[in-house]
This record gives sequence, structure tokens and C-alpha cells, in this order.
Amino acid sequence: MSTPSVNRLFQHTLRNISKATFKPSQTRQIQSTTRRCGPPRTLAQVQPRWLSTSRPTRAGLMPETDDPQPPKEKSAEPIPRQPTELTDEEYHEVADEYMELVHEKAELIQEGREDVEVEYSAGVLSITFPPTGTYVINKQPPNKQIWLSSPLSGPKRYDWVVEGESMHEKEGGGTGEWVYLRDGTNLTELLGKELGIHVYAQEGEAAKPTLDPKE
Repeated sequence: MSTPSVNRLFQHTLRNISKATFKPSQTRQIQSTTRRCGPPRTLAQVQPRWLSTSRPTRAGLMPETDDPQPPKEKSAEPIPRQPTELTDEEYHEVADEYMELVHEKAELIQEGREDVEVEYSAGVLSITFPPTGTYVINKQPPNKQIWLSSPLSGPKRYDWVVEGESMHEKEGGGTGEWVYLRDGTNLTELLGKELGIHVYAQEGEAAKPTLDPKE
């Protein structure tokens, strides 16, 4: 055999040995594929995650409430801020009439109690009412007011206020009262509470007449 033929035969033998040595077996390829893919996943492992869309609740002021409504504000009556305009003649008319009514009611109480003293002169009414003390009620023409000195509630200045007269109501149809503008209370209610003098009471019933100076 010639030398070139021997060389070709030798190279062919080496290629066959290399293929037999480095070619992976079918079993090894299957194991490698299985190792890459991993075990099959169960149904429990592939369940979708559910997202909650429920609206969050807010804690209320009380433990048993989730979202309480704010409390409704109670409507309060407006406090008068301005006295009714009066001429000097109108002031004396309504003030004298009121002072006379208070004087008459105070004398009725004096008739039933010997310890009560009542004096009225020149627009000044003094009522001694044991054990509370002495009340002084007097006119103040320069200010068009009635002043009160009370041993319980202290000094107060009352202005004449006519309520119920608006642009939609008949002129002269309002009701007048002596009102303490700082808190909206009136003199009639205070006298009834502290002295039991019900200025407008007639036969056991309290009636507030219309004291509009325009009438």
C-alpha cells in the first residue's frame, strides 16, 4: 500500500474515533432536556392572583359607625343688633307704659308679701325683694333705654326693638320689647324669672300686646 493511501486511511479512522467519543448519547440528551425544563407545575401553582376592588371604609367617630353623617347644626334665632329708631315722644310713650305695667305687677306682689317694698317716682322704680335684694329699674331718655340693676344678673341696658316688621309685612304690625342687645334677652323674661313679675299676664295668662309706637 502506498504512503498516501495509508495517510488517508489513518485520517478516516481518527474522524470515526472522534465522532464516537464526543457524540452524546440519546439517554444523556433526554436527561439534559428534562433537567432544563424542570418538573411539571401543578394546578395549585398556576392559580391566578385575584385583586380586591372593594372600597375601603373609613372609621367613624363612634365604634359602631363606619362613616357617620356630620351633626346638623341647630338653627338659632338671630340676636337683634340694632334698636328701633324712636323719636323722643315715641320713647316716652312706650317707656312710660312699660314702667307703669311693671309698677302695677310689683304692687300686686307687695300686697301678698309684707317684706316686699315698691317705690316709683320720676321714672325710677325700686323693688326690694328679700332675700334677693333690691332691684332698680329706671328710664334713660338721653339713650332712649331702660336700665336695670339686678342683685342676681347685674346691670343691663335695654333698647326698644320691634320684631316682625319686615319689607313683606304690614307696617305697624310688629311686636315691641325691651331687649339687651348683647345676648338678645329681654327685660320681661328676666323680671318673670327673677321676681315672678309677669308684665303682660292677664288672668293667669301671659299675653304680649303690640307696643308699636307708630300705632
